[in-house]
Amino acid sequence: MSGQVRCSVADGLAWVTLAHAGKFNAMSRAMWRQLKAVFTALQADTGLRGAVVAGEGGHFCAGGDIAEYPDFRFDEAQLRDFHENDVWGGLQAMLACDLPLIAQIEGNCMGAGVEIASCCDIRVAGQGARFGAPIARLGFPMAPREAQLVAREAGVATAREMLLEAAVVAADEMRARGFLNAVLPDAEVAAHVQTRAQRMARLAPQAARLNKQTLRALCAGNEPMDAVVAGAYRYADSAEHHEGIDAFLAKRQPVF
Repeated sequence: MSGQVRCSVADGLAWVTLAHAGKFNAMSRAMWRQLKAVFTALQADTGLRGAVVAGEGGHFCAGGDIAEYPDFRFDEAQLRDFHENDVWGGLQAMLACDLPLIAQIEGNCMGAGVEIASCCDIRVAGQGARFGAPIARLGFPMAPREAQLVAREAGVATAREMLLEAAVVAADEMRARGFLNAVLPDAEVAAHVQTRAQRMARLAPQAARLNKQTLRALCAGNEPMDAVVAGAYRYADSAEHHEGIDAFLAKRQPVF
């Protein structure tokens, strides 16, 4: 069994689960491709309000499935295809998704797990969660696009520590460094994430998607502000915009 990326939908929220029994949800090639397919489908579903990404069995993701590596890692063309198409294809689909994404992080969050968490907007972890990318012990570096992603989200100093020292960082320290939004006792993480996701789902979905698009364009740093501003106010006459303002003035809860 090469693992699965499962997705279920309830009350406007998608629940994406990384599942690879016996391997702390390590990502296989098949799982990377499934990740891309799942988030491509979520992006196209206009009825959704947000998504939660979690691991099965008390762990988020322990990295890549090393058992597969001898099949392709020693050939340059195959290695490039793996990172540029399988891995980056999955991560790019997450980054391109306009839904607000919450990472529910428990246990091991290593290598691929840090990369997947880096694609999420809100990151919540249990106190027992551990973060790292100790791939130097395996004799290879992090792929360029993946390293850029981790350095941007976790910080360059943290990326250097993880990659050059094979350091493993505790959840509280990752919170102090700005990577995590909250750290809770392990037993409280799932309930806390569910509460946050439900609160998110009650907010204006169009506004959330537009905020994601704006932040993506600005954080990428390669799109001129004039280009971002050009289409920024097209929502002016939208039903959601009217409803939000009308509800406030009428002193009632908006219905989005």
